[in-house]
Amino acid sequence: MKFTLSWLKDHLDTEASVDDILYALTDLGLEVEGVENPMDRLGDFTIGYVKSAEKHPDADKLRVCQVETDEGDTQIICGAPNAREGIKVVVAKPGVYVPGIDTTIGVGKIRGIESFGMMCSEREMELSDEHDGIIELATGEVGERFVDWLAANDPSKVDTMIEIAITPNRPDALGVRGIARDLAARGLGVMKVRDTDPVKGTFKSPINVTIDDDTLSGCPVFYGRVIKGVKNGPSPQWLQDCLKAIGLRPINFLVDVTNFFTYDRNRPLHVFDADTVKGDLRVHRVEGGETLVALDDKEYTLQPGMMAISDDNGVESIAGIMGGTPSGCSDDTVNVFLESAFWDPIEIAHTGRKLKINSDARYRFERGVDPEFTPVGLEHATRMILDHAGGEASEVVVAGAVPDHSRAYRLDTDRVQSLVGMDIPADVQRKTLEDLGFTLEGDMANVPSWRPDVQGEADLVEEVARIASLTKLVGKPLKRTNVGVPRPILTPMQKREHAVRRTIAALGYNECVTYSFIDAASAEMFGGGTDASKLENPISSEMSHMRPDLLAGLLQAAARNQARGFNDMALFEVGPAFSGGEPGEQHVLASGLLVGHTGPKDVHGARRAVDVYDVKADAEAALAAMGAPAKSQILRGADAWWHPGRHGKICLGPKKVLGVFGEIHPKVLAAMDVKGPAMGFTLYPAEVPFAKSKSTARAALELRDLQAVERDFAFVVDADVEALTLVNAAAGSDKAMIEDVRVFDEFIGGSLGEGKKSLAITVRIQPTEKTLTDQEIEALAAKVVEKVTKATGGVLRG
Repeated sequence: MKFTLSWLKDHLDTEASVDDILYALTDLGLEVEGVENPMDRLGDFTIGYVKSAEKHPDADKLRVCQVETDEGDTQIICGAPNAREGIKVVVAKPGVYVPGIDTTIGVGKIRGIESFGMMCSEREMELSDEHDGIIELATGEVGERFVDWLAANDPSKVDTMIEIAITPNRPDALGVRGIARDLAARGLGVMKVRDTDPVKGTFKSPINVTIDDDTLSGCPVFYGRVIKGVKNGPSPQWLQDCLKAIGLRPINFLVDVTNFFTYDRNRPLHVFDADTVKGDLRVHRVEGGETLVALDDKEYTLQPGMMAISDDNGVESIAGIMGGTPSGCSDDTVNVFLESAFWDPIEIAHTGRKLKINSDARYRFERGVDPEFTPVGLEHATRMILDHAGGEASEVVVAGAVPDHSRAYRLDTDRVQSLVGMDIPADVQRKTLEDLGFTLEGDMANVPSWRPDVQGEADLVEEVARIASLTKLVGKPLKRTNVGVPRPILTPMQKREHAVRRTIAALGYNECVTYSFIDAASAEMFGGGTDASKLENPISSEMSHMRPDLLAGLLQAAARNQARGFNDMALFEVGPAFSGGEPGEQHVLASGLLVGHTGPKDVHGARRAVDVYDVKADAEAALAAMGAPAKSQILRGADAWWHPGRHGKICLGPKKVLGVFGEIHPKVLAAMDVKGPAMGFTLYPAEVPFAKSKSTARAALELRDLQAVERDFAFVVDADVEALTLVNAAAGSDKAMIEDVRVFDEFIGGSLGEGKKSLAITVRIQPTEKTLTDQEIEALAAKVVEKVTKATGGVLRG
């Protein structure tokens, strides 16, 4: 929304400075986006007097002028045809920037003769397009600032233009009077009375208006009248200056009047050349297929249900958006039909979007105009036309009725404190609302018709606080609901996620944040891809399902990095995975992925391919950070995307799985275009049991004062027996006494025979109460042999 300072002062009697007005506008919620003040760019130009003007000896069209300025006489060479002795001119001395030619004036020689400045034209000063000669002033004193002369003699040339941003909830600020009303309520001035008496018609309108029954919802009321015998043509200079200042091109007086009231009162109007209208006007919904060449010289084809204004010849105007060229007013228009109607915002918005028309009328109607000003706006425009173009007005024709948007809400003056936190006296609140146009009846505030955004009691509080200025709001800490140390903000699970994220990052992994959506093929490889996790409206075909596991996204990220030459990487992610679409089918995972080698090539040959034990150590470190018990079992039987012989499940029991680690299956790597080897792990934070003690203190360090005992065992087992089975059986023979079991040797072949192997283990026995006797150690060893024999079918090697 653009307007000038003088335009604003037509509605607001104020002595406030431009800076005060700009600050108040932004503080009121009408954010200032731009300011153009001609006085800023023209402040260095002064008035001079040409004492003599002689022909340049080497150029017929140049004059060597002696000009009197505030700094004395100076020599200026000028090529303007009206440069002559005895005139007052506008002088740009050396060092002055001339905006029209984007040049800073300096001292120079023209055909061998020095020139110490420039005498300017209006175009060179960006005052107009006039460039036939330099400016000649009838009055003014030598040395006087030119902007001061303009302010006194031609103020429109130095009028400040202000542009503000309008939020969708403030359609009343799309008129200059609405802006003035806010400033007056703030205390920056007093509103001027701008009413006009209704114009009494002297004859019946030859053009009547009807609204079809099915169109009343989109056009509740239509006012119009004929004005005959007008003298159309260029608008008065003040009106042209108003429109030019905000970037509008003056067309002719009748059209300019409608544009003026669009910005002055947020009241779009339309004028028809009455001599081109055949019969009466009818507001209706079109059947579809009708065409109209609009005032922007483009042809539009209307769609079924759109509203239009038609005469006997057909469509003459796209209702509430843009008129047509057949009935448009030209300089030759003598008789005019003036329209002021109210249109439904939603229907105007739909039509404008479908036809892709952006007009000032559409912009305002789809945000909401004042319905009660519909007949008043017609009277204002009628009065302006009669005063400046003459003519005779008919009686007003009316179709429909002004819609009743009246409503009232209770003003609770105590709610400003509770809702906003500001202490504003009750009488100040009431005066604020009255200054904004609200009518108070006791505690009830009647909302003015131009404020469709006020829809409740809280909106009244907002208006009071807005005018009082929210900058006066003082921050105050909230009172504690409970005395003492506040409760933790993060839940135990959130703390656990934070700990595992930091731990994995500290191990050298780079965190990824991948999409929760993956393609169907990838989802199927990781146990998903069913209809239960399928998106109804996916972003793309590659994001059709919710991810069942985080490794899918990490492998896709690894493939993209490898395609760009990064072959060695460590990636991890902590986030949700989905087994279905219901709330209970979402679970948090922590996954890591190692691809390539452990580091760059080096002279010592320390570089090697990543292996299962790398991710095993990292997974155990992450579980330890989440508080998992130190003792756990490693079992087989993980999902199909893990290598069948190179993976392990970290368990507290057969059914309590804390995580999985191992090598990714080669088929999965091939399908996802990842060059191996690739090792990964997936942890389940929710499965890690929480500590029974809620204390934040560490448990006491428990040191054993009894010496541990180690015993070695070698078992002959079938070649397909896994070492893990043997280790778990030995450790389970006495969980209280056996502290650790390790495999230290494997022998295959020789005297063992075909299909057999020997596995040697060390069992570390840690006494807790007393030193063990030989008999007790032998008894425990027998239990180990018995347990391993039963679990593996092997025998103790002799």
